[in-house]
Amino acid sequence: MQKINKTNNYQKPLPTMLILIISIIIGLAYTYFTSNSNENIEEIQSGISNKIIRFHVIANSDSQEDQELKLKVKEAVVNYTKNILSNSKSIDESRIILKEETNNIIAICNQVITENGYNYNVKAELSDTYFPTKSYGQYTFPPGNYEAYQIKIGSAKGQNWWCVLYPPLCFVDISHGFVDGDSEKQLEETLTTEEFNAISGDCNVKFRFKYLTFFNKLFD
Repeated sequence: MQKINKTNNYQKPLPTMLILIISIIIGLAYTYFTSNSNENIEEIQSGISNKIIRFHVIANSDSQEDQELKLKVKEAVVNYTKNILSNSKSIDESRIILKEETNNIIAICNQVITENGYNYNVKAELSDTYFPTKSYGQYTFPPGNYEAYQIKIGSAKGQNWWCVLYPPLCFVDISHGFVDGDSEKQLEETLTTEEFNAISGDCNVKFRFKYLTFFNKLFD
């Protein structure tokens, strides 16, 4: 007569239940972590976007000639805005100056374009623009919408160049993206401590369990 192993019959469902419970815990934890992380990033990005003006130059196309022209236009505009924004003390003042100087800036762009043998139209304006994650020297700005002084060359279908006009990150060692002490200080004074730490990579983010707090010891 075959002996029935009752112990095995009771043990089979146990691993499945454990896997289900662990999966639920991991799922809840991941949802909580992701939700809080995204909310924090969005809050930081929103705060930063209200305090800076970015600069965006879009080339006519991705051809080598159009990309080289873009850099020449960028260089001329950056040199000009460096002078007109040098005494600006706020984002509002910078915004007013850029609007008042737009015709002059367009004229500078047209001059560069004509001198290089092209006849592209140029559009320059302050606009609300979406930016992916972008790095400038030691600073990385989160993705999102920002106010930007945008220059579109011709069809504006090529790769773009960017920096920050206020606070003035465009005007310090442009080729290497090096930010000097004065500009860094102004950036730090413009942003909150949390925002500055976030873009400079100094923030130390820890994910924690909200309800199953005994799991937090595993991550300390």
